[in-house]
Amino acid sequence: MKLILLVVTLLCSVFLSAQTQYWTLEECVRYAEENNLTIQQAELDLENAKIDKSDAIGNFIPTINGQVSATSSTGANIDPLTNSLINQTVFSMSPSISSSVTLFDGLRNFHRLNRANLSAVATQYQVEDIKDDIRLAVANAYLQILSNRETLNVLKAQYKATQQDLERTRELVDNGVLPRGDLLEIEATAANQEQQIVNAENSVIISRIGLAQLLQITDYENFDVVDEGYVIPDDSVLEVAPKEIYEKAVSFRNDIKASEMNVELAEKDLDIAKGARYPSLGAFFNYNTRYSDGNTASFTDQLWFFDGFSYGVQLNIPILNNFSVKNNIKRSKIGVNRAELQLQQDKLNLETDVNQAFADVKGAFKSYEAAGKAIEARRLAFDYAKERYNVGLMNGFDFSQAQARLDDAEATLIQTKYNYIFRLKVLQFYYGIPLEQW
Repeated sequence: MKLILLVVTLLCSVFLSAQTQYWTLEECVRYAEENNLTIQQAELDLENAKIDKSDAIGNFIPTINGQVSATSSTGANIDPLTNSLINQTVFSMSPSISSSVTLFDGLRNFHRLNRANLSAVATQYQVEDIKDDIRLAVANAYLQILSNRETLNVLKAQYKATQQDLERTRELVDNGVLPRGDLLEIEATAANQEQQIVNAENSVIISRIGLAQLLQITDYENFDVVDEGYVIPDDSVLEVAPKEIYEKAVSFRNDIKASEMNVELAEKDLDIAKGARYPSLGAFFNYNTRYSDGNTASFTDQLWFFDGFSYGVQLNIPILNNFSVKNNIKRSKIGVNRAELQLQQDKLNLETDVNQAFADVKGAFKSYEAAGKAIEARRLAFDYAKERYNVGLMNGFDFSQAQARLDDAEATLIQTKYNYIFRLKVLQFYYGIPLEQW
């Protein structure tokens, strides 16, 4: 009995694990942020920035190093205690400890530490900017699945209606009301719709795989999204002027923040380069001793007898360095100018993107409105054509053409709907509305 229960439990666990998992858009976005390879690579850059900060802090700490040298020599040697000449094999050892610390270096170490802090912040902004791009890509891929699935559902509904028309036409042909050619036209329409359904099913699968790959999910067969029944969202953002949207975007966009930090980094590089013009002051301390087996004194006595200390300060004054300091300052100034120009360019690009997004939303909405009017007209035309066809006043070819025009209108309506939704969400994203509120 226990064995049967165990087998049933294992089978149930296998069955449950093989069930398709349905993901919401928010779950997809969160998963992408945690598992996308591009984001993971960017986060490694952030780890490097933290290590650079640790290096900068280490520049303020004294260095301490130990050293031991051992030699063995034969022939005439000097006894280190008596300074007399001896002729024998002698083993000697010289341990030492040294330490040094920078007291002043033109404030370059302080500027390096500040630069490391700024670099860590700039890298964090870059990581978040990459996440923004991934979020938009995930949202677009998610909506593409819903668009393809809605198209598939419409095609299936159309095919079901065509099957009913096919049965009705077959009866009319058998009763001699319609010619057999009309039946062939309806059969051709049904076959074409079957092909469209197959293509639409493939589009759904391909779009699901595309989103799964974006999320780094390999189990394509058991991955799917929740059909959240997207409707046209709140479009109040269209009442905001593009200039206002841009000004708000500049205040929080991660790419702009990263560009601003790059200007500060370039300025710190300039401070570091200027620091090389000043003298540098360092302090040092050394302790050393030695031991030789050619001496009659004990090992401990020799270490105490021969030990010694040295300490002091060292001042380095730059006088002429082949113009390297001067040229490095010039290069750093160019770097500041380049970073400032890039910041201006990034702001111009953002303003262009915002205006483009605003225009895209307007255009997408007009297309959606036109598609809605077109499908209303096509449905009325199709209903009228169907009435005429059922009483024998329209042939099968013309009726099939009316059906095809309705099919195209419904497909266009779905495409323009989701295109408008995505374009609107992009504009909202620039206005600071997070993807989690989609």
